[in-house]
Amino acid sequence: MLNKIKKLRPKKFNKSDQHNQDNNSTNTNVVRSSRTTPTTASPLPNGESQTPAPSPSQTPNHPMFTSAPTLEVLPLLKDVSSSDRPLLFMKKAHMCSCQCDFSDSLIMPREKEIKRQTLLELVDFLHSSSGKVNETMQSELIRMVSANIFRSLPPAHYENTGAPPEGNDPEEEEPYLEPWWPHLQLVYELLLRYVVSSEIEPKTAKRFINHTFVSRLLDLFDSEDPREREYLKTVLHRIYGKFIFHRPFIRCSVYNIFYKFLYETERCIGIGELLEILGSVINGFTVPMREEHRVFLVKAVLPLHKSKSISVYHQQLSYCVTLFVEKDYKLADTVIRGLLKYWPLTNCNKEVLFLGELEEVLDVTEPSEFQHCVVPLFTQIGKCLNSAHFQVAERALFLWNNEHIVGLIAENKDVIFPIIFEALERNMKGHWNQAVHGLSENVRRMFMEMDNDLFEECEKQYQENESKTWELLEQREMTWKRLEEAASLAAN
Repeated sequence: MLNKIKKLRPKKFNKSDQHNQDNNSTNTNVVRSSRTTPTTASPLPNGESQTPAPSPSQTPNHPMFTSAPTLEVLPLLKDVSSSDRPLLFMKKAHMCSCQCDFSDSLIMPREKEIKRQTLLELVDFLHSSSGKVNETMQSELIRMVSANIFRSLPPAHYENTGAPPEGNDPEEEEPYLEPWWPHLQLVYELLLRYVVSSEIEPKTAKRFINHTFVSRLLDLFDSEDPREREYLKTVLHRIYGKFIFHRPFIRCSVYNIFYKFLYETERCIGIGELLEILGSVINGFTVPMREEHRVFLVKAVLPLHKSKSISVYHQQLSYCVTLFVEKDYKLADTVIRGLLKYWPLTNCNKEVLFLGELEEVLDVTEPSEFQHCVVPLFTQIGKCLNSAHFQVAERALFLWNNEHIVGLIAENKDVIFPIIFEALERNMKGHWNQAVHGLSENVRRMFMEMDNDLFEECEKQYQENESKTWELLEQREMTWKRLEEAASLAAN
């Protein structure tokens, strides 16, 4: 029995034999999971075992990839032969799966630097023209990327403090910065190089960049670190462009994130970046637009206007909404009525944002679609003109500085003048802000130049309405006086 054990012991060899390891593998194999892998391993002076370079089909069962990774200095990829390079690449990728403690800068300084330099080397390798990556190398690379970026995110600020989410202004909160960003940035850069590499075939890469990977990638948009979200935005946009078979899944997943934000979490982190991606997606829509895109506009995009934290992502949202109208002019009526549906009643700052977005939408609206929503639109604009908040009234009056909007108004002046005239007269007589007073006078003069007869008719109608209003007030006063007199007589 002792002799048998001695025969099974691996043979030792010196450093010079390491270069000839491919010729020194034994013929003893064991069966594991229906695959055969070499069982002999030769120990190195540093305690590691050196094994022959396996074929790609053997690599997943290699002992190096089943044990816990350790950070150590390895030869450079450029210093080894092309036959040894794949195994060394996979060993470096596996080694970078090891996590470092960044809670203290004095902990593991050597290991942190080894991992950083190794990641830099892998990035340069993928970027270089000689960076040929076979299927097995890709598998280990994506496994390492997943081990680094997919993690539990820290809770939001209001979850730590117990404050309600609606009581926090996301613009005033300082963003949380990942302490181990020096490594995380290089991992994201490595993933980006992998996705954009012309050497990587989508048919092969889709085995690793699958729906599960994309879904977990989308979950990371909840990260409070803006640097990470910027990388995620770039990577996801590249995946959308390269992997055509992922496009419907990515669109549906983004819309589901919007639903979750609107109706569950109200956590707006990452919404702006997702809207930027959606803007590029909308640019690629074909015309006429498919019905599913119209449905998503109504059910997922337009409802984003009702959030209290819209100021964080309004610029990107306004861009997406305007793109929908540019792609399909028939959506103008749907978009304008959607804005009116979610129009703020008490939030003046939000109202200013809506007026700015409304101007962008009207700037690309066709006259035929404008006619469908004239009455509700200018009824709301008339309310904005009389707002006591001078910025709201001023922003509404600025709509008349847009030549395209003035042209639309001129074509529908018979409907618009009677709606707006009363609001302008009230501003002329009683608004406290001089700038609003002056702008109202300019718009009033513009109406007079467009159609003087219609202007005089509106003015006459306004005066009749005012006289009727005064008569009603006088009757009300007389009624109250009679009631007071009757009450005093009854008391006596």
